[in-house]
Amino acid sequence: MATGSRMAGKVALVSGAGSGLGAETARRLAEEGATVAVTDLRPAAADAVSGQIRAAGGRAQSMMLDVVNESLWRRAIERTEREFGKLDVLVNNAGTAEGTWIHKLTLEQWRRVQSINLDGVFLGIKIAAEAMQRAGGGSIVNISSVAGLVGIGRGASAYCASKGGVTLLTRAAALEFAELKRNIRVNSVHPGFMQTPMLEGVISASRDPDTARQAMIDGEPLGRLGEPADIANAVLYLASDESKFVTGSQLVVDGGYYAR
Repeated sequence: MATGSRMAGKVALVSGAGSGLGAETARRLAEEGATVAVTDLRPAAADAVSGQIRAAGGRAQSMMLDVVNESLWRRAIERTEREFGKLDVLVNNAGTAEGTWIHKLTLEQWRRVQSINLDGVFLGIKIAAEAMQRAGGGSIVNISSVAGLVGIGRGASAYCASKGGVTLLTRAAALEFAELKRNIRVNSVHPGFMQTPMLEGVISASRDPDTARQAMIDGEPLGRLGEPADIANAVLYLASDESKFVTGSQLVVDGGYYAR
């Protein structure tokens, strides 16, 4: 694996990094020189990704993190500071696409989606910002969705609500940190339909998976699903100093879906 220097000297923590977009993002940041805390609810998955990074010559450590648990957030970030000296970058990637049509959705299901997708991002921002202040600043990248900008239907009301919350939380937090002069930037990335285990789960749960997959492809103006690397490269830009004057922005990576 070729190694670049766009993230040289930086320490990043990626949540939900055991698979999909998070795993690819962790590997991409490491390729560009970052030291990465690979966190996931599934320790074995996090171990596998951090092992891949180290085998390729990068620096990484796996950690267990349930993003709805404040004490586990503090433990993960404190460990990152202890082992790597600081925290420069947080990628709030962990999320769920669970849910169903709104007339069938229970309050328990609704609250679970909001807890993981929105509360988890809030906790990450809040606690990571404390560490970033000690480091002199940093970059927070929240993974929202094109569904955080437009409604997409298909039983995704809880998902859209949670990701819409991430969109505006990002903008508000960016302004707060700017006003406080904390040198902390906050931006969001908005994937379209991406080839990930999460999307495969949504497709396989549908009545007709083949039709569901084709409908998603047809909905993308570029005529294909996105790849995890597309998101990892967008995160890399926002995490690096190349975006030092960018905060409160939404970087849409969706094959043109939102432009319609």
